[in-house]
Amino acid sequence: MLNGEHGVTMKACRIHRYGGPEVIDVEDAPLPEPGPGQVRVRVRASGVGPWDAWIRSGKSAMPQPLPLTLGVDVAGEVEVLGEGVANFQIGERVFGATNARFTDANAEYAIALASKLAPKPERVSFVEAAAVPVVAVTAWQALFEEAKLAPGASVLIHGAAGSVGAFAVQLARRAQFRVLATARAADIAFVRSLGASDAIAYETDRFEDRARGVDAVIDLVGGDTQRRSFEVLKPGGVLVSAVSEPDREAAARSRVRAGFFLVDVTTDRLMRIAGLLADGALSVVVGATLPLASVREAHEMLDGGRRKPRGKIVLTA
Repeated sequence: MLNGEHGVTMKACRIHRYGGPEVIDVEDAPLPEPGPGQVRVRVRASGVGPWDAWIRSGKSAMPQPLPLTLGVDVAGEVEVLGEGVANFQIGERVFGATNARFTDANAEYAIALASKLAPKPERVSFVEAAAVPVVAVTAWQALFEEAKLAPGASVLIHGAAGSVGAFAVQLARRAQFRVLATARAADIAFVRSLGASDAIAYETDRFEDRARGVDAVIDLVGGDTQRRSFEVLKPGGVLVSAVSEPDREAAARSRVRAGFFLVDVTTDRLMRIAGLLADGALSVVVGATLPLASVREAHEMLDGGRRKPRGKIVLTA
């Protein structure tokens, strides 16, 4: 943090135009002040995910005025409380999401809605905590709020080795569901270690031959995988996608429910996940930890210009 010509500044990962990783600059930006219901967080770590690439490239589904600071997952210490915030204290260690626009986290300081933060579990590091919010809440919503599964249900999770999928497999296993999962052949052992009873390598095996009459499909892949998934659901089952809107006519023909949802990180959902992290019931997979200055490298991993690691990419500030 510097005292610049125009006041106090901080380093932030900013874009002034849409495009590839090259449009991101780590530059001085004004130190933000929290408004009502917000807090300023001294960022210790922040996440990088596919949604950041969509925003950077101009493909976000919601308006994103430029310039903007990238990132939504955040972990750090509360530094300033905005008006009306009574559930956090100065210096408290927190984790969560910044806002509904999915911006402002990849910086030395970030403004976050208090309603999207929770106390960070002691046993979880800042880096691990920054890898959790969006992906873990997505998995939670898919299984328990959208699919509404009960113990003993069977669920097929597509993309099980990804950041959302890894949490979905663990949460489903802990909830006593029968877990089937698809992943690359190289990730089969990993997916089994998370709790999948049947892990299917999609390059060599058709999941339709291994999964029949399941109660739910959690779709984290989309496309042809989503379309084929109607074949494996039992009548009355449900397909839940965090990627794209399913074909409602195909769902009706298969006599199943199908829907798409957007993740909503809230304090309540984070508290449930934090409790599992604190108990050691969930493990966090961090694929790469980079300094804030290497944000372009992180986005090159997202875009395929560099090898993408298994697990979440996290920036430290």
